[in-house]
Amino acid sequence: MSAEAALVSVEGLTVRYGGRTVLDGVSFEVPRGSVFALLGRNGVGKSSLVRCALGLQKPTRGSVRLFGDDVWVSRSRAMARIGAVPEEPDAPPDMTAGELLAFCAPLYPAWDDTVARARLERSAVPLGARFGSLSKGQKGAVMLALALAPGPELLILDDPTLGLDAAARRGLFEELIGDLADRGTTALVTTHDIDGIEPIADRVGILHGAELVVNEPTDDLKQPIRRIRCAGSTGAFSWEPFEHAAVVERDWGRETVVTNFTEDRLEAFVARTGSSDVEVGALSLEEIFVLMTSVPGGRS
Repeated sequence: MSAEAALVSVEGLTVRYGGRTVLDGVSFEVPRGSVFALLGRNGVGKSSLVRCALGLQKPTRGSVRLFGDDVWVSRSRAMARIGAVPEEPDAPPDMTAGELLAFCAPLYPAWDDTVARARLERSAVPLGARFGSLSKGQKGAVMLALALAPGPELLILDDPTLGLDAAARRGLFEELIGDLADRGTTALVTTHDIDGIEPIADRVGILHGAELVVNEPTDDLKQPIRRIRCAGSTGAFSWEPFEHAAVVERDWGRETVVTNFTEDRLEAFVARTGSSDVEVGALSLEEIFVLMTSVPGGRS
């Protein structure tokens, strides 16, 4: 992929803290106009990767390129084209939401104050309220308004719904869906809210054991993974030609999750078992994430 097509290029990124390696040779690209969801359990290195991507932390090895240039060489130029929301909302606690907008507006030539104020109004954030007095959800809304008001080419969000209640999480992703669709903004999003990101993620990366074990378009990732239920089967049984995870025995039969599903394999399986009651269902992205991070290599 060309540098122009990839707004973010992570190349062999390794991060160590003392003797602990949290990222080991991680590489991926975020194509222009796409939403890349970076998933992983707590402590797997998502925030470290974001800090490296924003030029806030020097990696042990490897590099991050933004808009084709190394972030450590061109950070000041790149930041003018990026909106970022940190894991923990951070702004001077005594400044009001309105003062924060007024402070940031002159820094960006394409700043849209009307849109920013409307976003805060929808999130019930008073312009006169001090940042330190706001709830976690309101602080997140301020951070998102500040990140989106300049009309960034690239949006980097580090677990933006962490600590929010269900309604606030839903509201944030609804805001994102609308904004990303309207602007065609490229986004790199780390998140624990897999249900929330699934509808807008074009591509999914999964960090596990310090490595990137998945890096695929969302539809391609989900296509070969299916839950298969086979009723009325007793005695000796084989799931060939499927590769499968753990089998669950039910009173009505068996079920498992297969990772190499195709219609041809399904036909072969039905013909071999002679079962007339086989049910195939898709898995959610969250279920796939659990599957991929429950085994040492990330694949069953």
